[in-house]
Amino acid sequence: MMIAWRCCELEENMPSKQYAAYESVAPYFELARGALGDLVDGAHFFDVVADDVVYEVLYDFPGWPRFVRGRAALMAQFRGYAEHIELHSADQLVTHTADDGQVIVIEYEVHGTVLATSRPYNNRFCSIIRLENRKIAHWRDYMDSLAAWNALTVPAR
Repeated sequence: MMIAWRCCELEENMPSKQYAAYESVAPYFELARGALGDLVDGAHFFDVVADDVVYEVLYDFPGWPRFVRGRAALMAQFRGYAEHIELHSADQLVTHTADDGQVIVIEYEVHGTVLATSRPYNNRFCSIIRLENRKIAHWRDYMDSLAAWNALTVPAR
């Protein structure tokens, strides 16, 4: 099943103003939270992240370490991401479950603009999510690194 999340739909559904700093990337959070459905408790993505979460990215992305440990550190990383990218939508969601619903694999795309370059940002991801006690305990992320590179660099004239 594919689901598309658009910015205008999200503004009225944002759980609280405590996450206002992340509005520019809300489609990502809404898609990820929606993919987990009733397997987790909480309205916003950060509500369903364990305090000791490990968020692992298996690619090089400027400003992102390979491992982010802890909910507070993850929120700080995403605050920086939200200052540099504006997402218009997230879609093409495909969800797979394993290990009696304790492991969720999501495939999806995000679409937006890199603010520094004004270039379109269209990327594909695959994320493997391990749940514990109805929270995200571990997130392993894969993405199309070339798509990110193309969006972050200005072509030579």
